[in-house]
Amino acid sequence: MKKEKLHTDFDKAVEFMNNFTKPLPADLLLKLYAYYKIANKNYSNPGSSTPLINAFKANALIQAKNIKRDDAMKAYIKLVKNEVRKKS
Repeated sequence: MKKEKLHTDFDKAVEFMNNFTKPLPADLLLKLYAYYKIANKNYSNPGSSTPLINAFKANALIQAKNIKRDDAMKAYIKLVKNEVRKKS
């Protein structure tokens, strides 16, 4: 996948998720969170006011730590396409 198309597809997937209102399983949301953070090179600590949520988010980032940026974008797009869109 060419970089420009990858970025466009990723932006579309993010926009879709930003407008998605149905509930989703927590494990799927955590994967999306980790892939999004890596894709955007945002390595800051999770910002929830709830320590347990921060722990889950940190764990998701640790599990995905060896994924490259482009691969994180591809994984995010794939999750949105295969797991979220089919539920909408």
